[in-house]
Amino acid sequence: MRVLVISDIHANLTALEAVLEDAGSFDATWCLGDLVGYGPDPNECVARVHALPELLCLIGNHDQAALGGIPLSRFNRDARDVAEWTRSVLSPENQEYLRSLPARISTQDFTLAHGSPRQPVWEYILDQYTADRMFDFFDTPFCLVGHSHLPLVFKRGSDGAFAAPVATRLGKSIPMAPRMILNPGSVGQPRDMDPRAAYALLDLEARTWEARRVRYDVAQVQLRILEAGLPERQALRLVAGW
Repeated sequence: MRVLVISDIHANLTALEAVLEDAGSFDATWCLGDLVGYGPDPNECVARVHALPELLCLIGNHDQAALGGIPLSRFNRDARDVAEWTRSVLSPENQEYLRSLPARISTQDFTLAHGSPRQPVWEYILDQYTADRMFDFFDTPFCLVGHSHLPLVFKRGSDGAFAAPVATRLGKSIPMAPRMILNPGSVGQPRDMDPRAAYALLDLEARTWEARRVRYDVAQVQLRILEAGLPERQALRLVAGW
C-alpha cells in the first residue's frame, strides 16, 4: 500500500497540485495538518484535500487559528493577519470540515501528530535532542509529524540509545525500522532554503520512506497573495524557501 504523506499545505493550491501530479498513483493520503494559513487558497486546498483517497487528516495550529480555536496573540503579526483573513473567507462547509479533524491519530504501527506526540498541535521537533524526548510519548514503532516545515527523520534503536538524525536523499527510499519520527516537510511553505514543495511516499508493505521535492509556479502564488491583500513577506519567502 502506497501512502502519500503531506503536511503544511498552507493554502497553496499550486504547490499542492504539483505534489499530487508528481506523486503518481497512491492508495491513501495522510495529511498532518495546516491546510490553511499564510497562503491565498484556503477553500480550494481544504476541498482538494478532503477529496483525496482513503484520507486521514489532522488539524494544525493554523487551522485552529482560522476557526478561532487558538488566541491570535500566539502568532506573529503576519500570521495573525492571514488567520483573520482566512476566517473571513472560509466557507461554512470548510469550517465544519476543519472542526471535525482530530489532533492526533493512531493507525496500524503509526502515530500521526501535527506538532509532536506530546503536544500534537503546537510543539516543534527541530533537532535530535527534542526528538529524543518525544519517543516517550508514543508507543507505536513510528510517529509522523509536520509543523516545522522541515523534512527530517530521527531514529532511536531498540537498545534505547540517544535519538540520531537519519540522512535521506531525494527520490531514494530509506528502510524504516522501529523506532522513528519522520517529517515530510511542507508542501506550501518550505523553510529549509529549498523553495520546492516537499512531501513523502510511504510504502506500508516494504516499510520504506521516500522524501520528494517538486517545483511549482511560485510567481503565480505570489500574485494571488498580493491580490488578496495578504502580507508581502508571505509572497517573498516562497522564492527562497525560508
